[in-house]
Amino acid sequence: MKRLSGPLRSAAGKVLRTAGLVRSPAGQPSPESSFHAHFYLRHNQRRQEHLASLGLPIAGASVLEVAAGIGDHTTFFLDRGCTVVSTEARLENLAMLRTRYTALDVRQLDLDNPVDLGRSFDIVYCYGTLYHLRRPAEALAFMAGCCRRMLLLETCVSYGDLQAVNLVDEVAGDPTQSVVGRGCRPTRPWIHHQLRQLFEHVYIPRTQPNHEEFPLDWTKPPDSPDALTRAVFIASRQALENRQLTEDLLAQQVRQG
Repeated sequence: MKRLSGPLRSAAGKVLRTAGLVRSPAGQPSPESSFHAHFYLRHNQRRQEHLASLGLPIAGASVLEVAAGIGDHTTFFLDRGCTVVSTEARLENLAMLRTRYTALDVRQLDLDNPVDLGRSFDIVYCYGTLYHLRRPAEALAFMAGCCRRMLLLETCVSYGDLQAVNLVDEVAGDPTQSVVGRGCRPTRPWIHHQLRQLFEHVYIPRTQPNHEEFPLDWTKPPDSPDALTRAVFIASRQALENRQLTEDLLAQQVRQG
């Protein structure tokens, strides 16, 4: 994703300063400096390359984007003719979203304490979000209630064969982390089980994005206990005839070609 242009960057800064939401250099990082760090931009590119490679029926759909940050994933759907409602919990991120996407329906939504949006959507997009929540089961139930066709989910996970949520502390002041300073690192079996209670079909891609945080062998935990490991799930109301997906919780995946 490209950085904001000079005029947009200046306009966003003005909005945030007026709202009193830009932090001083001695305080926490600004949303733009956090989300547009090099590693973050690379990570976004690899995730969306992978999503595009799956060939899912996305074009022209209505999409609920949850925890959108400052909107670096939003154009993936806009460029495919989708109607998007973009949501975010943090006020400073919302200000950036509304500056970047003036014609978009942007709303505040905290997935740890969600409110009824008054409508449903073909697709719910939840990438890089679930592990920042302290009530992941409730969040999944809320998203399923909004979803007519597919939930696209990517999250950090823990290794293991047991169903576990694994709550963890996060930095509440960081624009990219948990709003309340409490997140989770659920196991893949826990997520798979929860989704199967909410959707008729739950799929795992046979491939993983071209990024080191997406493991290929789930039988071998990383050497470092602090390493982030990520997985992708596709939950669907209808069966998907797609050779790149399987309903088995794979122990071995391959790298995206």
